[in-house]
Amino acid sequence: MSNNIKNRIDKCFENLAENEKALITFITAGDPDLETTEKLALEMFDKGADIIELGVPFSDPIAEGPTIQKSSLNALKEGTTLDKIFESVKNLRAKTDKPLILMMYLNTIFVYGTEKFFNKCKEYGIDGVIVPDMPFEEREEIQGFADACGVHNINLVSPTSEQRVNMIASQSSGFLYVVSSTGVTGTRSNFNTDFDSLFSLVNNAKKCPACVGFGISNPEQAGKMSKYCDGVIVGSAIVNIVDKYGKDSIEKVGEFVKSLKDAIR
Repeated sequence: MSNNIKNRIDKCFENLAENEKALITFITAGDPDLETTEKLALEMFDKGADIIELGVPFSDPIAEGPTIQKSSLNALKEGTTLDKIFESVKNLRAKTDKPLILMMYLNTIFVYGTEKFFNKCKEYGIDGVIVPDMPFEEREEIQGFADACGVHNINLVSPTSEQRVNMIASQSSGFLYVVSSTGVTGTRSNFNTDFDSLFSLVNNAKKCPACVGFGISNPEQAGKMSKYCDGVIVGSAIVNIVDKYGKDSIEKVGEFVKSLKDAIR
């Protein structure tokens, strides 16, 4: 990144205690409404989340399983827009200086205007973006704008990326998002990936922390995964709680996040 100001994501990993792993949590912005999203974010930070991904709802979220697809549609029905999400981020920034990431689809950035979008990220305090439908080879479409605004464009590698892991890991910043399994997001009861092999490739090439996500649904799985990497990402399991309890999910989500953080300490 060309910016000399250190990004909050970098500071977060630097400030973790020795052998402590980062907990990265995901919620869909606007489900059930943006007021609840703000409360959930603050509760998750309070209970041990180190970084939060806010999902930007999209009509056709191809990387997502049924849980997050439903959540995304709920948020769109609620009238959630990118501008409203930025206003929620502004509200959060009055109360927390912890890292916030937007997880979103490339078309949303293009329609909004790439330069305008990244300027808004800088203005409102977004530290990174994850764009799951953007091939690594096409990242230059947004990379220059992201760099100019000090925003990490976070890359993904998956178990099928074997031939490309070295290339992607060596050119990543913020953190490398290691996808635990092939397919879409969603909770899983077991994983068939050879993590020893995958992480030996990742760890040999990485220039930033590596965090694993997709399908981690309980503290036991989070604890096992944390042995391989620098952080654990949990999304669908949290979105399931929000789906079940709606506006009354704050405390339940907080308890779950605390159990996850305790499991990876």
